[in-house]
Amino acid sequence: MSPRYAKLLAAGLIVAAGWAAYSGSFTGPFVFDDPSSITANPTIHRLWPLWDVLETPRANVTVQGRPVLNLSFALNYAFGGSAVHGYHVVNLWIHLAAGLTLFGLVRRTLARTAVDGASEIRATVLAFAVAGLWTVHPLQTESVTYVVQRAESLMGLFYLLTFYAFSRSAEAIGGRERHGWAFVSVLACWAGMATKEVMVSAPVLVFLYDRTFLAGGFAAAWRRRWWHYVALGAGWLILLLCLLRGGGNRGGAIGLGSGVGWWTYGLTQFEAIGRYLLLSVWPHPLVFEYGAFTVQDPTEVVPWAMLVVPLVAGTCWALWRRPVGGFLGFWFLALLAPTSLVPGTSQMIVEHRMYLSLAAVLTALVVALHAAIERLAPATARRGAGLFLAVIFPFGVAAVGVTFARNEVYRSELSLWSDTVAKRPANPIAHAMLAEALLAAGRSDPALVHFEAAVRLDPTFFVAHERLGELLVRLGRAGEAEVHLREALRLRPDFADAHNQLGLLCAATGRAEEAVERIGRALTLKPEYPEAHFALANTLAGLDRHREAVGHYQTAAALLPDHPAVRYNWANSLAALGRNEEAVAGYREALRLRPNHPATEFNLANALAGLRRVAEAVAHYQRALQLKPDWAAAELNLGSALLELGRADEAEAHYVAALRLEPQMAEARASLARLRAVRVR
Repeated sequence: MSPRYAKLLAAGLIVAAGWAAYSGSFTGPFVFDDPSSITANPTIHRLWPLWDVLETPRANVTVQGRPVLNLSFALNYAFGGSAVHGYHVVNLWIHLAAGLTLFGLVRRTLARTAVDGASEIRATVLAFAVAGLWTVHPLQTESVTYVVQRAESLMGLFYLLTFYAFSRSAEAIGGRERHGWAFVSVLACWAGMATKEVMVSAPVLVFLYDRTFLAGGFAAAWRRRWWHYVALGAGWLILLLCLLRGGGNRGGAIGLGSGVGWWTYGLTQFEAIGRYLLLSVWPHPLVFEYGAFTVQDPTEVVPWAMLVVPLVAGTCWALWRRPVGGFLGFWFLALLAPTSLVPGTSQMIVEHRMYLSLAAVLTALVVALHAAIERLAPATARRGAGLFLAVIFPFGVAAVGVTFARNEVYRSELSLWSDTVAKRPANPIAHAMLAEALLAAGRSDPALVHFEAAVRLDPTFFVAHERLGELLVRLGRAGEAEVHLREALRLRPDFADAHNQLGLLCAATGRAEEAVERIGRALTLKPEYPEAHFALANTLAGLDRHREAVGHYQTAAALLPDHPAVRYNWANSLAALGRNEEAVAGYREALRLRPNHPATEFNLANALAGLRRVAEAVAHYQRALQLKPDWAAAELNLGSALLELGRADEAEAHYVAALRLEPQMAEARASLARLRAVRVR
């Protein structure tokens, strides 16, 4: 087979294997951080003005300070809205593109030493093995199937494009370097800087790549292409700007100001890097969310340090004595350095961080295996490549199967968090998220167990306290609920959700004035909080403060335009103020959003009757009775409306029906008596 056809076949097989591994991932729902960055992210709902998209949200979400990532989601939203299928498809194509770029980079790097067609075939085979295994490796699942981790895969694509285009640019044609490819390399580097901060190491690694594989030394690399490194380094200014625009520390979750000491966090990274290495070779068990932890005794890290310290020391030695091995080791460590050296509060081990570092591990393993096969079974280059593929093929097939199976876990939030709790039972976040998934499935009792586990494992977990309080209210355990809601506020006094929920609890237990104060505090903290506006309006309406209530209903309706209860309750307050024309419009909108609702039909009829539009009112009273036949008040009001239209016989029948349903209804009895008295005269 010619080298050209070998390249095409290898590329096609990489795409086919990747598609097979992820073919079951497209229906998985948005999970964990996905909604906050996608469905609840208003900056992606319009592509114009573009600056609003590039500005990114100010809240601590994954897209914060990452404008290119935010733009990619905005493009997804423009073509498919919030339909999750499209986001999964784009994620997979980004990953496949990254796999093909890695194939091209490794093949070109190895082919530089090729002396004939056979050795070029060997380079293609080795690159195919590296890129193919990298593409289907189960450790990559989190970066591809977890939608918001497009941050990692898209940055990874830009990182690899930076190297690939640089490698192409260094291929002199007629004694001149290819400046078009150099421009692509710089552009990809800048785009990566605006996608995720891990891109920071790219200019340094490109320089090391040049020294190792092209120029032969640092001085020669700088002398030949200093302008390229200056252009790549300019990307650090883009990264700095993105960091500053994003708040610099992702809402206090990372950085030296996060409250986690460098030493405390650093000790956890021995286990993190050790696990990454082991999972690269044996990807089990894979865990979606490891949870926060600290090292209580430094001796705990010794087994992990026995893996990590020799790796670091060996890399430092190899950088000078064995440049190729040093480059691979430095690639692995440099890509993990930003997240392993910068302290964080909640994520000590995260599998998606291995997205690009895995390439170095697999390259080392593949090259070592190929060398061992050639030593054990000397043969021609072509026969050696065939033997190598025969050995590597079962690993690829197994990886496809394991990745496909791992994607099955992502099919629902319930299966994902059940799997996570089973593997990390001491993780409070996993328990809380499993509780949320159980609640969504209507399983309140097991949800309660996991919320309680979350606050038991981490008594400072204020969100879990608040959600446990909400569930206890729903289960009728108001006293216990109040304890947890107040604890949430003790831990986080500016927690708007807890203020709102405590306000709702106060309203339900007859403390309306305290409810107004609590919900008002929630709105001070979070002015565009639709549920709090609605709750405050309902509480004010219950106190007959309808003029104040109307304003909050109006705001809630603007923020929740498709919420029928907001429209209905707003119309009730308008009717109480005698603003029947507006009330009629509100009831009609509520019926549009929620047809066949008897109370809305009844109150609409009342408002129409108040406007002397009695014939219309009759139709809606009748509709209310069709929906709820045993409603005495509707029978009474329908009778009064019919009497006003001069239809006395029908009116009398409805008064009688009202009394049959509710014999003690004084108004119905009085109305019936007046009607019969008039008839006697």
